[in-house]
Amino acid sequence: MNPISILWFRRDLRLADNAALYHALKGDYPVLPLFIFDKNILDKLPKDDARVTFIYQTIEDLKKELQQQGSDLLVKYGEPEKIWPEVLKEYNVKEVYTNHDYEPYARERDDNMAEFLTSEEIAFKTFKDQVIFEKNEILKADKTPYTVFTPFYKQWHAKLNDFYVKAYPTKKYFKNLLQTKHLPLPTLTEMGFEKSNLDFPKISYKSKLDNYATERDFPALDSTTRIGLHLRFGTLSIRKAVKDALEAKSNVWLSELAWREFYMTILWHFPYSASDSFKKQYDKIKWRNNETEFKAWCEGNTGYPIVDAGMRQLNQTGWMHNRVRMIVGSFLTKHLLIDWRWGETYFAEKLLDYEMASNVGGWQWAAGSGNDAAPYFRVFNPELQTKKFDPKFEYIKKWVPEFGTKKYAQPIVEHTFARERVLKVFKEALSNS
Repeated sequence: MNPISILWFRRDLRLADNAALYHALKGDYPVLPLFIFDKNILDKLPKDDARVTFIYQTIEDLKKELQQQGSDLLVKYGEPEKIWPEVLKEYNVKEVYTNHDYEPYARERDDNMAEFLTSEEIAFKTFKDQVIFEKNEILKADKTPYTVFTPFYKQWHAKLNDFYVKAYPTKKYFKNLLQTKHLPLPTLTEMGFEKSNLDFPKISYKSKLDNYATERDFPALDSTTRIGLHLRFGTLSIRKAVKDALEAKSNVWLSELAWREFYMTILWHFPYSASDSFKKQYDKIKWRNNETEFKAWCEGNTGYPIVDAGMRQLNQTGWMHNRVRMIVGSFLTKHLLIDWRWGETYFAEKLLDYEMASNVGGWQWAAGSGNDAAPYFRVFNPELQTKKFDPKFEYIKKWVPEFGTKKYAQPIVEHTFARERVLKVFKEALSNS
């Protein structure tokens, strides 16, 4: 068997401007791309999970692109730790290339893979691809990580230059792909999944950048970029997104892209924050965790129109406007005194663009337990938020058609009462810590 390299795709599902693919193609051996449908992840998902359909369609597209180059994508279904020994029996693998991943499961998987491949005398080479800056690249003067966004962003922005947004010219080296016959692709059904009927947003955001700063907070407008899904699975390069933000002089959008990296940096340095409060004293809060009220929140039947509109938008489309994400997060944790982890888990199941770092970061921000400087007594007033951001009820009427009729639910809690209750509960927990 002739020696080859393998490019292991995970959350970087594109051929253009892909760091690991570029380095693999410039290496010493022909490159065979590989994707593993990971049972360790898939077994936890509902059978109609739309993200699996999105990945599957993207894999089909990648296979077609590679076949046009006389190559193909090797696709496997199973647990990576069992798949890799099988791959090594099929091919004479000398090197494995892949891009960094920062979530706790991924870090453990990659540490195990590095150990296994090294024991087989196979080089395991990994690269930065899904962020502009990672790990220890943005640190305070004393070499500790930033835990507040504004100073992090100042340094992130100051360090940014053309080098960091330059695309990897992968296409120049496609001749180094392994030439192979067409390889099989397991079906969704064989993996126990059903095809989802949800619509996936297209990569089409440039026209929105001019008015992004003034319009992004109004949920009735189609004024956000909707690229979270594409950044999550790497169908869009972060370098291209940041370059486009710079060229459009869209500083607000640029800072949104930096928030994503800030939360990834937090998760990298403080992995405990994936499941525990970043500010540890917040784990002492006595949550009410009323299951009936949680169900009403999940279904969009709280009697608070902006909250209900957001939850119904999420349930029907797999997406929710970012301003409304903050409102529903604050409502769950502050008005209902339900543990932020319940909300985080629900979003993890429903959001097409679910990204652990950003989702955990956003939920902890809403609860007040996260790594920002805002005080715990920030409690969003849903009525004031509606007056500010949906004054004509356009967004609300779209998702809550019975709004304004007798059929609409009564509020499950009164705002002033809820605010006083949460302040008392938080104060008690935090004064005892």
